[in-house]
Amino acid sequence: MSAVDHHSRASFRPGMALVKLISNGAVAFGVFLQGFVIHEPAPHELYMGLLIPLWFLLGLKISRAVAPLVVLLLVFNVGGLMSLTVMDDLDEGPMYMAISAFLALTSMFFAAIIEDEPKRLELMFKAWAAAAVITASLGILGYFHAFPGADIFTRYDRAMGAFKDPNVFGPFLIAPALYLMHGVLTGRLMDAPWKILGLLIIAFGIFLSFSRAAWALFLFSAVAMVFILLLKERSTAFRLKILMLALIAGVLMVTALGIALQFDKVSALFANRTQLVQDYDGGHLGRFERHQIGFLMSMEKPLGIGPMVFSKIFPEDEHNIWLKCLTSYGWLGLACFVSLLAWSICFGFKHLLRNRPWQPYLMIAWIVLIGHAGIGNVIDIDHWRHVYLLLGILWGCRGLEHRAERREPVFGQIRRENKEPEHRFDRQAQRLQQQQNLSGGIHG
Repeated sequence: MSAVDHHSRASFRPGMALVKLISNGAVAFGVFLQGFVIHEPAPHELYMGLLIPLWFLLGLKISRAVAPLVVLLLVFNVGGLMSLTVMDDLDEGPMYMAISAFLALTSMFFAAIIEDEPKRLELMFKAWAAAAVITASLGILGYFHAFPGADIFTRYDRAMGAFKDPNVFGPFLIAPALYLMHGVLTGRLMDAPWKILGLLIIAFGIFLSFSRAAWALFLFSAVAMVFILLLKERSTAFRLKILMLALIAGVLMVTALGIALQFDKVSALFANRTQLVQDYDGGHLGRFERHQIGFLMSMEKPLGIGPMVFSKIFPEDEHNIWLKCLTSYGWLGLACFVSLLAWSICFGFKHLLRNRPWQPYLMIAWIVLIGHAGIGNVIDIDHWRHVYLLLGILWGCRGLEHRAERREPVFGQIRRENKEPEHRFDRQAQRLQQQQNLSGGIHG
């Protein structure tokens, strides 16, 4: 190799590293913006509307492993377009479907971008955690009227941060809370204080949202993650560490809750929100009666009734994701949505305990997605940005699993033929993976 060629390659590598750093930061910033949607169109829509086509123009590809996500989301939106044909007055229907299509595109993008470079997962979750801490802090400050105009971050005396609805604000915080909790339970103790502080801020934000769905989702997700970690880790010392830290975290949260309940305003609203059935749930044409009537009506409407039409017939929206699919996307839309959720949960369970670098992120997304399917019985989640992000994370990890499964037989054959020690095999496998990464897809 000539000196000129060597110099060119040496200068090329730092340039590629810089481009890769900028591109990864651009993706993480898109995740960060999901925490700030107090007005629509939000900065997230404007930013992702520019970022997504740019990446696909530069060569980002959809693999076969991610293709089912694309197909099911496309057909889901076709069901929505078909529901528009039965509307007498389109009104907000086309805009509603445009938002649905855009969110589906973001899910496909995140899945493809994760499969292209798994290291982006860490940056994305760090950005999500940062957004969660900031928006939770705004919600807390707003709830206590810490400065003039702070009430913009509250609604109905409930914290909502930089969101339009406390019922979206609370669930948005769950995945980053699990990410910080996982770091506390499995990471170095010297890094734990900052993570615990962030976790306490997020947990307090969830509490002050006074969203029963968010409370239930947080409790379910935290217990599920601790259970999975205890199931995955075989070391007795590690299991003891997890149990001890989990107990300490529980004590801290209970203490924080006790302090918060000393405020009359907090305790009064808490007592009201802890009632299992509110007047608007069980009253005449309340949430549950609307569900029953709506499902019976949908059995006679295979194409649905169109987006936003249900709230014109009844006092409020559906507040049930399955009914929402039937009314706004028809039978076809419901079939696609159920299939997508079931497929995502099944392959996530299959890969849940595998020893992969992306396993913690897959686990968190899998747990939180199951939780969202549960709270979907009492709330609409079809236009929640972070739900599409969770789907993108899961399907991106599915793509990574497929790539890993294809490479494992090759690496195993190398080891058997060469009879090399384990550490030499690992280096050889790493070099082969780096070569494949450089030759395929877009990296920056």
